Amino acid sequence: MQQPQLALLSLLAGLLIGAAVVGLVVAALRARERSRAETNVDVPEGVDAMLEAMDDPAFVCDMSSTVLALSPAAEVFGVHTGEVVASDELKRVARVARDTGAGVAENLRLRRGAAPAEARLVAVRATSISNRLTLVVLRDITERERVEEMRRDFVANTSHELKTPVGAVSLLAEAIESAADDPEQVRHFAARMQAEVARLSALVNRILSLSRLQAAEELRDVRDVSIDEVVTAAVEAHTVQADSAQVVVVRGGTKGLWVRGEPQILTEAVGNLIANAIAYSPQGSKVGVGIKLDVDVVEIAVTDRGIGIPEGDQHRVFERFYRADQARSRRTGGTGLGLSIVKHAVQRHGGEVRLWSRPDRGSTFTIRLPLSETPDLEIVRPKQRRKGRKASAAASVPVKEETE
Repeated sequence: MQQPQLALLSLLAGLLIGAAVVGLVVAALRARERSRAETNVDVPEGVDAMLEAMDDPAFVCDMSSTVLALSPAAEVFGVHTGEVVASDELKRVARVARDTGAGVAENLRLRRGAAPAEARLVAVRATSISNRLTLVVLRDITERERVEEMRRDFVANTSHELKTPVGAVSLLAEAIESAADDPEQVRHFAARMQAEVARLSALVNRILSLSRLQAAEELRDVRDVSIDEVVTAAVEAHTVQADSAQVVVVRGGTKGLWVRGEPQILTEAVGNLIANAIAYSPQGSKVGVGIKLDVDVVEIAVTDRGIGIPEGDQHRVFERFYRADQARSRRTGGTGLGLSIVKHAVQRHGGEVRLWSRPDRGSTFTIRLPLSETPDLEIVRPKQRRKGRKASAAASVPVKEETE
């Protein structure tokens, strides 16, 4: 073989060997990059900043469920940097997302903090961001679910409560038509029909009141309100009910206290408590309405000596349509909305309602409202104010006054 041919063969062999070496080097580099990517636990650039800006709880964990980065809100669920995720359910969701490479979304019950903290309903979404890292985002939907459940219950209960008087009116109308030749029966059925119509009207009015309290963003007619006038108006509105039930309403406590709010709403709230107390009190008993100043909080307590409420049911008394005694409510025409209206009315005024009750010993509902400074009414109309007080005292209903 000639010299030039040998040189060409040598060159060709060198090129082939060089290409093979380069291929091996490139393959090795790619394998190292793949291995590094598979074993890398560094959080990608920008993820920390994204988590810091998030309002929802979120965190990034590795294959051992160790938290590498998190948002500030994640710590309320017991998630901390450098620690293993405590919840087995969160571990499972993160593992499924990492193994499948697809997003996973589930609703879980998780505690905010250690037991006995209440379990919250949390929407969890996990997404794999690398072979070893998973991003988990949590959203607390407890309140949204509670509101939706309340809406469903409200619609169902309202439909049921409206069907009862409407059905009764329909049956009574048929009975009147059938007894057209009997005036006594007609008068009897007509009286019952009026009672059912009154019940239906009261139910509709209370539903409208409750809806207005829940829907309105702000109180409309806010001004300085005298607690003495509120209690007086509430008692006067239920004088007939008290006389019919042979119950005595006794008032007492501190006078001259003021709050900020809507007089009509506050009067209705106190009136609902008085109406309930009268309805659940035995004949010949007393219902107490007391006013007291507790530092900078005005307390209006309504006490009865009725059947009381079992401790297990006390957390439910402010629910819509809940009744402590179903049979008594049917007899008295109760709607089951009065205490719910009280709770929302007081909350709209920045206050709270407290309950003390024992079976067969009675109950005490206490409205607590922020104290307001007493307006200087004497500067505006001193004579009229004094006359107004005298006239009010003279025209007040026959209710006993006791000072505690």
